[in-house]
Amino acid sequence: MLKDQDRIFTNLYGMHDRTLQGARSRGHWDGTGALIEKGRDWIIEQVKASGLRGRGGAGFPTGLKWSFMPKESDGRPAYLVVNADESEPGTCKDREIMRHDPHTLVEGCLIASFAMNAHACYIYIRGEYIREREALQAAIDEAYDAGLVGKNACGSGWDFDIYVHHGAGAYICGEETALLESLEGKKGMPRMKPPFPAGAGVWGCPTTVNNVESIAVVPTILRRGAEWFAGMGRPNNTGTKIFAISGHVNNPCVVEEEMSIPLKELLEKHCGGVRGGWENLKAVIPGGSSVPCMPASLCDDALMDFDWLKEQKSGLGTAAVIVMDQSTDIVKAIWRLSKFYKHESCGQCTPCREGTGWMMRVMDRLVTGDAAPEEIDMLLDVSKQVEGHTICALGDAAAWPIQGLIRHFRDEIEDRIKAKRTGRGSAVAAE
Repeated sequence: MLKDQDRIFTNLYGMHDRTLQGARSRGHWDGTGALIEKGRDWIIEQVKASGLRGRGGAGFPTGLKWSFMPKESDGRPAYLVVNADESEPGTCKDREIMRHDPHTLVEGCLIASFAMNAHACYIYIRGEYIREREALQAAIDEAYDAGLVGKNACGSGWDFDIYVHHGAGAYICGEETALLESLEGKKGMPRMKPPFPAGAGVWGCPTTVNNVESIAVVPTILRRGAEWFAGMGRPNNTGTKIFAISGHVNNPCVVEEEMSIPLKELLEKHCGGVRGGWENLKAVIPGGSSVPCMPASLCDDALMDFDWLKEQKSGLGTAAVIVMDQSTDIVKAIWRLSKFYKHESCGQCTPCREGTGWMMRVMDRLVTGDAAPEEIDMLLDVSKQVEGHTICALGDAAAWPIQGLIRHFRDEIEDRIKAKRTGRGSAVAAE
């Protein structure tokens, strides 16, 4: 359980002042120039030692990612791009950071950019986030006026500019290379890797793309020490994490907690428990709509971190916990997700372009029971042909919810087909 003094985001609920003055009173922008003076290598080593893993879904070690950037410039500028495109269904954590605690992000951008030798940072913000963009831009303007960013940022001798770029509401632009394409003014379609962004990213220059939360926690880690951050959670799953809990709980909320917190404790302590009691739980999607669901039987001992959930063939993703009680039509819920992924596919890769629509149409029939029992295995087989055969992970994101459904709730699908057939049988007899 996270102690109050260990919270990094002290204004997650907007109860306090979000201006520069308010942020400073809560300990942000404290000695930032001194942190920069300790040098690039020190910053990257501290981030590595803290065990921070990317908070955008993949969980890649942040310090390691930063270290891929070229040490010496070959004449090309380097860039930091912050992924604030938060479009994963169920996820609303970065939104609260930008809306209520934007200075944590602005300060993080400065330190992270310096560590990667980048004089400019672009924050790519989701098209639907209008008020969040305004709050973030206001914070950036304040930082410029106070000399914290811009020429000679924080008196460190480092020149640093920060720009906000507004997306246009496409889910695919949350994928890092599609985001870079969109930032360049092109259609948001993922690029082939390699080259990875650290070699050739935005405008062909070395670029690192990081999630909002990954960047916003860095200043506090450097101030309080890597050991402090690494002391929370399980090994390889360290630090604090913002969880966004929605669905059938008594009190849906966004909360900063310790990594590896048991799912049951998270729901009962912060959300007033599952609607109708723990016994009424049916399934949980632990990390946003693209990770496979877990049935109630796995939820008793579930730990909310990357490794435990991966062992259960699910994932922490963005830590957007979607809770479903016994009243849920789980087949229809997963159908709705397959409809979403069909709609958001960019159409570049054949398995995803054709497969997402095909899977959704089979799901249409499974919802009503108008399918043959053998179609369940056929659907599973097609999901395996989509998964891992596309440029970006959208193919996986479309396949995994369906695989999770068949893995854990196959009997429900079969019962529905059976019921429809016996219903038909009696109807035929009546004629």
